This record gives sequence, C-alpha cells and structure tokens, in this order.
Amino acid sequence: MAVKNLPPTYDKIAQHDMFPEMTHDERARYNFIANLNKHLAHVSQGNSIAYKNRVAPKFQAKKGRDFETKDEVKEAMGQDPHYQIWSALRRSTMEMRQQAGRSLTYRQAKELAHKAAKWNEGKDTLVLNKEVSVPSYLKAVDNHLMPGSYHTPLFEGDVANAANYDGGLFVTTAGLLGRYSDGGGQAIADWLTTEHPAFKPQRILDIGCGIGHNVLPIARRYPDAEIIAIDTGEPMLRYGHARAQALGYKNIVFMQMDAADMSALENESFDWVQTTMFLHETGGKSIYKIMKEIHRVLKSGGLTLHIEQPEYTDDMSLYEQFIRDWDAYNNSEPYWSKMHDISPKNLMAECGFDRSKYLHFGAKAINDLDDGTHKADEPEDHGRSPIWNVFGSWK
Repeated sequence: MAVKNLPPTYDKIAQHDMFPEMTHDERARYNFIANLNKHLAHVSQGNSIAYKNRVAPKFQAKKGRDFETKDEVKEAMGQDPHYQIWSALRRSTMEMRQQAGRSLTYRQAKELAHKAAKWNEGKDTLVLNKEVSVPSYLKAVDNHLMPGSYHTPLFEGDVANAANYDGGLFVTTAGLLGRYSDGGGQAIADWLTTEHPAFKPQRILDIGCGIGHNVLPIARRYPDAEIIAIDTGEPMLRYGHARAQALGYKNIVFMQMDAADMSALENESFDWVQTTMFLHETGGKSIYKIMKEIHRVLKSGGLTLHIEQPEYTDDMSLYEQFIRDWDAYNNSEPYWSKMHDISPKNLMAECGFDRSKYLHFGAKAINDLDDGTHKADEPEDHGRSPIWNVFGSWK
C-alpha cells in the first residue's frame, strides 16, 4: 500500500549536465532531510495549539490584555517548550541541508566549474561585468545559511554554491517546486497565458534570476521572445547560463547587473518585467530603487509581476505574522520581514505606477512531481503554499 503525504524521493528530480553528481549515501541524506522538513511542517501545527492553549492565556493572565504586536508573540512563544523544540529542529534541518549540499558540491567543484566553462565558452548569451559590484546588503548576509551566499566564488570560474542551491531546493521545499524546481516560473507563465492569451511579450526581463530556474518556463512558453535575465552573483550566472544551455534554451541572455541600477537598459524597452521570490532578499531602500527602475524600463501597456511574500494586513493574526517570520529570525533572511511590512500597492504607486492598474492575485502552483496528496489546508509550511502570492501592475 502506498504511503501518502511523503515527499518524492530524490531520484525523481530531473538530471541535467550541470547537476551535481551524487553517491547513494548523499541521495539518502537529502531524502532524510526532505522528509524531516515535511514532518516538521506538520509538527508546526502544535505551535498554534500551544499558542491558543498555553501562551496566549498565560500572557493575558499576566498582562491583563491580549497581544498587541508580533514581537510580543515572538517573545512569549520563545518560552514555550513545543516551539523551542520545533524551532531548533527546523533550524537544524537548514544547517544539515547546507552541510550536505556543500560536502557534495565542494568535492566536485573543479569538475562543475569545468562543465560550466565548456557550456559557456564562446556564447554571447552570457554577459559578465567585473565592474558590477555585489550590493552591500547582500555581502552582509549568508542567505539561507549558505556560506558565501549566492555571490562568493571559491576560485575563478567557481559555481559550487550555485550547484548547491540547485540541488538543495528539492530538500528545502520537500519537492513542492517540481522536477526542475521551477514551480514559480511555471505558475506565472500558466497564469499569464490563461488569463491574458492576447498578451504576446517580445522582450522580457527577469530580475534576480539566480540559477535561472524560474525564467526557463517563461522562455519555453514564449520561445520567440528576447529574454534577459539579470543578477549580481557571478557564480549563479555562470551556472544558470550553463544549466539553460544544457537544457536546450537559447533565447535567454544571462547578464550581470544590479537591478537598482539598470542604466545599461533603455527606457521603455520591455513588455514584461518579472521577479520571483527576489524582492524579499533585497534591502529596504533598494526595493524602491528597483521598482523605480522597473517602471522606467517597462513599456507603456507593459506588465510587471512579482511572486513574493504576502503583505501583513489587519486581518492576518499576530500569530500568523510571527510564524511566517521564522525565516527572518532563524534562516538568515533579514529582509524577509520588511517585505511583509511593505504595502505592495503603495510601493508601486510611489514608484510611478497607476493605482487603478494594480494587480494582486494567487497563481496556482504547478508541480510536475505532485502525487495529488498535498492539500491546501495542510499545516503552515512557511511560504511553500500550493498558491503563489503575486502582485504587479500594467503600465
């Protein structure tokens, strides 16, 4: 009898020429961590019970009032034994995931760099620029507990951290992003072609592309479009371009560029500008600079969309805000909370977009590994919902 609600095993992940090679034990280790992540998503349900039955009543008895801020909830929940154990285990899975990823990619770092160089050699679709510096807010953070984050090479031409990121997405999300970890890109491409079939973008800009996993479904859906994917992390661009080439994508230019300064791109030169889980990893001030640049490069009648963390609103409980902020507190995502606190509609209006053309919707997740057992009402899973939160605007 089949066991329900288990993550897919690692051998179901699609292999490509740039994907790091793994031993049996390394795959088993990833499978264990993915299952632990899935299990802890269920265990998290106990945090809500602890909050309702112990933490909130104790606070009310002591203070004579209800919680007024999520910081008060954070302080009180931090004293609860169930939350302490769950949080410690969840943090441990993140550390184990990075340890596992680094051990397997670092041992083959030279081979991965050689493969990337071979795929990238002589291609004008990879444009690196040594004059582009990594923003200070990124230099200060090891995102997702990954030493060196997205931008630090071990040596010239290194792509190990990018390969680590590619291989580890399955573990962190317990397989919810699909065979190529491109669930976000698939969802937004499907939404746009379904809801706006007449929209035929000729030039598309993907900002904060990383390894390019979310821009590939867009390139597949619009094969005649010219697509530029930008990032500041050179290792990610080297790997992402090689990955795209290995998978047969030829209509994407991977370009090293800071989204806060896209002066190399002309005014009103793109029909569609996209970001996917990128803005929450930028500093607060940079979000406004980036959005102003997006408004500048977007054509009149063009579209910008952003798959991102949901805004904290008055109808969202303080407990939900607190638990959604776990990554900000414990997973080296310091700008995560800032994205939650920003009103996307106000952000876009301040950067030149018309409020009346603002969009906010949920894009149905597409997961080609889904066995149909994941339900929308499963316990809190920290942003890995089967519905992607999207905001944006027409210009």
